[in-house]
Amino acid sequence: MDLPPYLATMPMHAITEMHGEPGLRERFRLECAAFDADARRRFGEALELAARLHRDDRRSREPYVNHLLRVAIRLMHHYQVREPDVIVAGLLHDAVEDHPAELAGEAYTGGDPTSAALAVLADRFGTRVARLVAAVTNPPWDPERDRNEQYREHLVHSLEGEPWARVIKVSDFTDNGVGVIHSVGPKVEALARKYRPLVSVFRDLVTRADTPLSAPVRQHILDQLDLAEERFSAILDQPAHHA
Repeated sequence: MDLPPYLATMPMHAITEMHGEPGLRERFRLECAAFDADARRRFGEALELAARLHRDDRRSREPYVNHLLRVAIRLMHHYQVREPDVIVAGLLHDAVEDHPAELAGEAYTGGDPTSAALAVLADRFGTRVARLVAAVTNPPWDPERDRNEQYREHLVHSLEGEPWARVIKVSDFTDNGVGVIHSVGPKVEALARKYRPLVSVFRDLVTRADTPLSAPVRQHILDQLDLAEERFSAILDQPAHHA
């Protein structure tokens, strides 16, 4: 595929629509150039692992790896993150939640696959990466309670003491929230209902003094949260049509 020279400045969803996974991979490669050789090696290993684990997963009309690439690219480009562990954790942020037994591999002999999967991440990428992924991994749900309410409580609790995990999660949320306009099908309204109550949570987390983001990056994220809220409202607050 011939990719345009201006790929480095294109919006990510435009890359997704026009060039798909190959375009996002190339944009990811361009962003990685700002890091040293060891970091680039780790990024490549993390992406390879994430692509293998999520190889059969889809998000609406696209392969799941596109979402992971956008989360990592956003961390590097828009959030100016230069911590390799954070980028690696961004690429693998759904690995433990979605594919714990497969990730654990031979280390999984029964019982809780999540712990075994996190141990594999710690061994391959370091304990900090495993801790960050653990902070953004959803726990088992209580079927007797509202799932969206549980999700909100989990976010508030798990991100309280993990400032860098907040940064990963807000990139994930931005891709899901602002990107909801790119979703199709009956899940769109359900996603908007799930995500709209979280905008205030992320505004609080992003503006905390210990969240490691510069003032311009914080403002960029707050603008994106405003845009996400506008899109949720457009989906959920439409007046009823009567015959």
